[in-house]
Amino acid sequence: MKKIIYILSIALIVSSCSDFLDTEPMTSKVNTNFYQTPEDIKQAMNGIYSLLNPGLNPFMHSFFVSELMSDDRFAGCGGVDGKIHAIADFENFANDMYLQTWEDNYKGIFRANMLLGSLDQVENWESEVQKNRYEGEALFMRAYYYFDLARMFGTVPLVLATESQNLPKASPEELFGQIAKDMRAAVEKMPDDPYSVSDIGRATKWVAQGMMARVFLYYTGVYGKTFISIVEEEDMTIDEVIANVDDCIARSGHKLVEDFRNLWPYAYATEDYSYAGDNNLSWVGEEGGNTEAMFSIRFGALGSGTHNTFNLYFGVRMQNTYPFGYGWGAGPVNPQLWDSWNDSDLRKVASICDVNAEDIGYNPSSDQYHETYLWQKKYMPINVRVDGKRKSMFTYIYESPDNNMECNTQEVVLLRLADVMLMGAELGSSKAQEYMDEVRDRVNLPSVPPTLENIKKERRHELAFEGIRYYDLMRWGELSSALGQVQNIPVETEGEPDEYSISYRPETNGFLPIPESQVQLSDGVLEQNAGW
Repeated sequence: MKKIIYILSIALIVSSCSDFLDTEPMTSKVNTNFYQTPEDIKQAMNGIYSLLNPGLNPFMHSFFVSELMSDDRFAGCGGVDGKIHAIADFENFANDMYLQTWEDNYKGIFRANMLLGSLDQVENWESEVQKNRYEGEALFMRAYYYFDLARMFGTVPLVLATESQNLPKASPEELFGQIAKDMRAAVEKMPDDPYSVSDIGRATKWVAQGMMARVFLYYTGVYGKTFISIVEEEDMTIDEVIANVDDCIARSGHKLVEDFRNLWPYAYATEDYSYAGDNNLSWVGEEGGNTEAMFSIRFGALGSGTHNTFNLYFGVRMQNTYPFGYGWGAGPVNPQLWDSWNDSDLRKVASICDVNAEDIGYNPSSDQYHETYLWQKKYMPINVRVDGKRKSMFTYIYESPDNNMECNTQEVVLLRLADVMLMGAELGSSKAQEYMDEVRDRVNLPSVPPTLENIKKERRHELAFEGIRYYDLMRWGELSSALGQVQNIPVETEGEPDEYSISYRPETNGFLPIPESQVQLSDGVLEQNAGW
C-alpha cells in the first residue's frame, strides 16, 4: 500500500545567502515564468505545506521543542545529545540554535506571499471557487507560520511582500492583527463543504476556524487583551471566535473517533501488544478513517528527508520491543504527571506506557538520561511481527524503508476536533457543557462543570504529548509555577540514581532566542529577545 501524501512536491526552492527576511528565489521557476496555470498553483501550494516537515532535525521544530520544555517530559536521550538537554534546560546551545525553525517559517511565509501575489497571472481557473480555495489555503498557511514564530520567539518582523526588506520586530498588536486578518479571510475564502478524504493534508475552512480559536486564546492570554485589533477591519472579538468554533463543530463533518485509543498506531499491533489485543483496539489509520484529525504534518515513505523523525527521537532508546520500536530516547515522561492522573481515566494508560507494569520486553539503555520508566505512546515507532520477524508497522503498511532510521511515517496531528471542543468550552460557548461532556464521555468519565480549572485538567489529559501543553501554560500565565514544581525528581542517568530539575528562566517570558546571525545581519534593526 502506498501512502497518500500531498506535501512533498516543492515548486520553488527558496534560498538566501543568509538572511531570511531578504529571500529570493534561486531557481529558474520564478513568478514571471511560473504561476501560469492551476497546476502551477497546486505545486506551489504543496511547496508551502512542505515546510511543515522538519526533515532530519525535528528537535528544532515547535512541536518537539514545546514537548521538551513542558512539565510533562524530561530531556532524555544520551550524554552526547547536548542540544536536546539545552532545549529542556532553557539554555542556548549555540548562537544559531533555532536558526532552522526561523528559516523554515520565513521560507513558508515567502512562498505564501509569492503565491498570493501571483494568483491573478492565472487565466484558466476552473472556477472562482478553485481560485478562492487556493487563496484561502495560502492565507491560512501564512498565518500559521507567523503564529508558529510568535509562539516560539514572541514578536518577529512582519513581512508581507517578496521584495528585500530589513524590518524590526512588529508589535504584538501588528503581528496578531495580521494573523487574525489572514485567518478570517481564509475562513471566508475556502468552501464550506464537509470534510472529505480529498482534504487530507490540506487546510480547510474548518481548520482555519479551529486555529482561529487557538490564536485568539493565545494572544488574549499572553498579552492580556480581550480582542484582536485588525487594521481597516472590525476587531476580532470573542463572539466571532465562538461563532466560528460552534460552526466548525456543527458543520465540518469532523467527528470524534469512538475509542480514544484507536487514534494512535499502537492500536494496530493487536497480535503483538496485549494492551491493544485485550481491548479489541483497531487503529483508524490516516487515509480517511480518522475523522477527528483536522490538520497534520504528513510524511512520505521515500526515505531520508520525507519520513517522521519525531518518532525516531521519541522512541525508546536503542532497542526494539513489541510494540514500541527503536529510537533515541528523548522525552521520558515526568512521574508527577503519571502520579497526578486518576487511574479511572483510560487516557492515562492509553497515553503512557509504564514499562515496569506492561510486559513489552523493555531493557533500560545503559546510556539513557533521565530514565523514569514512563514513555508516551502517541508518537512512537511501532513494531509488528510479519512471518515471524520484527518489522515496523509503517514499513509493512506503506513500504517505507526497512530500517530504524527511515521507517516511520506516522502523521503528526497539529489540530484535532477534541481540542477545538475544549477551546470552545474555554471561550464560553453556550454549548460548553455539551463539548466537555462529549470529550469526557468518550473515555467513560462523568460530567463536570466547564470551569476553567476543569478545562485545564481536561486539556492536559486529552492532549498530552501533542505539542500543546507548553503553549497552554504560557497563555495561562502558569509557566513559572508549573515548571517550578519540577525539581529534584528521582530518575536514573546511565543506570545510576540521579535527580532531574527544570531550570526555567522567567526573564525570557518563555520565548526562545532569535538566531544571532539574523540579529547581526539586520545591523541592529532586529533586537534580541529578553533574557538571551
